[in-house]
Amino acid sequence: MKLHILFGTETGNAEMVADDLAEAAGREFEVSVQDMAQLDVSELIEPDGLYLIVCSTYGDGELPASAQPFAQNLSEQQPNLSGLRFAIFGLGDSFYATYNQGSALIAAQLTELGASQVGERGLHDATSGELPGEVAQDWLKTLLTQL
Repeated sequence: MKLHILFGTETGNAEMVADDLAEAAGREFEVSVQDMAQLDVSELIEPDGLYLIVCSTYGDGELPASAQPFAQNLSEQQPNLSGLRFAIFGLGDSFYATYNQGSALIAAQLTELGASQVGERGLHDATSGELPGEVAQDWLKTLLTQL
């Protein structure tokens, strides 16, 4: 199985987490990492693959800058994503009412287009004091045991 790790980031934290996940999974899987802004949504379907999406939340619950073109293209093109499997990990701060809303927005958009979410959405809380990469790697271990 191939893991496609996509990240949506504003400050680079989601990219660092994506790299941490790639390093952890690269021992067992073929892995690619890509900024969501650089992905053509028509390239999303790979029946034997799994998409791991790492997305932060920015401002008042909006998508980060590099996730916005991806979401806009999904909205405009409305591709049929049945057959696409994804898991999602969000970065946010529970101090805000819009805690981890960026990852929720992307997950909702993908499922509305027919994609299937695998496992629970992983969440990192910036106020926890835990390193996001470590939380994400623990989430990935749990996720992979469920597959």
